Parts: sequence; structure tokens; C-alpha cells
Amino acid sequence: MKSKKNNILLPETHSTTVIGILRDGKAAMGSDGQVTFGNTVMKHTAKKVRKVYNDKIIAGFAGATADAFTLLQRFEEKLEAHRGNLYRSSIELAKDWRTDRYLRRLEAMLAVMDDTKVLLISGTGDVIEPDDNIVAIGSGGPYALAAARSMLKLTDLQAKEIVTQSLEIASQICIYTNSNIHIEEL
Repeated sequence: MKSKKNNILLPETHSTTVIGILRDGKAAMGSDGQVTFGNTVMKHTAKKVRKVYNDKIIAGFAGATADAFTLLQRFEEKLEAHRGNLYRSSIELAKDWRTDRYLRRLEAMLAVMDDTKVLLISGTGDVIEPDDNIVAIGSGGPYALAAARSMLKLTDLQAKEIVTQSLEIASQICIYTNSNIHIEEL
């Protein structure tokens, strides 16, 4: 199926898997490393999760690469302007993303976290703080989210271990997710 943007048919967007978990004061976010273009795997070792703002915040992205990097750069600017306040920076980015003519055309999502809060920022102006302290984005996100929720409920695994296992499970189900995993921790 193809989507239409500016009267141009584009391939349907499939992205990645990014998952972040906050458990027992420990924050971990990870992603797979696969980059696809249409139905072709272009790269296996992309880094889609990064520490920002003096290594106090983790941000992960899914979607069009150039769009995601643009949003990540804007998010870092908001963090600097608001002295690392994750919630305020996220809201300000979401407001800009929704109202700015250039930004609202971007096709990506951001998952961000520090050691106390997990947030999803979308282009529709949403800043969502999940009830269960798990955020998952990308085409493999629902698979990783289901796995993480089970492990959070049924095990005593630490955040990093749950992220790792969730990504491995998603990589076995989602064809746009591989098992080259990169994880950042706070």
C-alpha cells in the first residue's frame, strides 16, 4: 500500500523498534539496528537511541531518518533552553511540531526518558506519559511492548534486561526489526 504526500505516491512507511523502560529507578532504552528502504535492508547497525543533555536523558527515534534527526536536534535545543527539564522540553517540541509548517510534515516519532519519567512525543501535538513506564515506537513497537509488559509483570528482571529481551522477541516477529541491538542506560 502506498501513502500520498503532496500528490506524490510514497512507499508505505515501515520503521524500526525502539523501547524504553523505567524500573526501580533505572532507565533503559534500546533499538534494533535495521534501516530499510522499501523492501530492501540498507543497513544493519544503525544507532537510533542516544544520550543527550549531558548524558541525563535518552532519546530514541523511529521513522524517516532525516525527519528523526531534525526532531532530535530540535529536542536538544529545547532541553538546552529549559535546562534539561524533560517534560517542559517535550511539550514545547510537541507544540512546535504541531504548529510549524515545516515541522508538521516530518514523519517520525520520539521516545524520551530520564531516570524518573518516560514520554512519547508525536507530531499531532501529543506528549504521552505511559502508565506502566514503558514506551515503544516503530513497526516492531507493539511486539516489544507486549513482551516488556509480560516481563515487567512476571519477572524481577532489570530494565536493561527487559529491553534486550523485548527487542529480541520483536526481531523474531517484525520483518523491519533485526537483532543488532543498541541500548543506553541511566
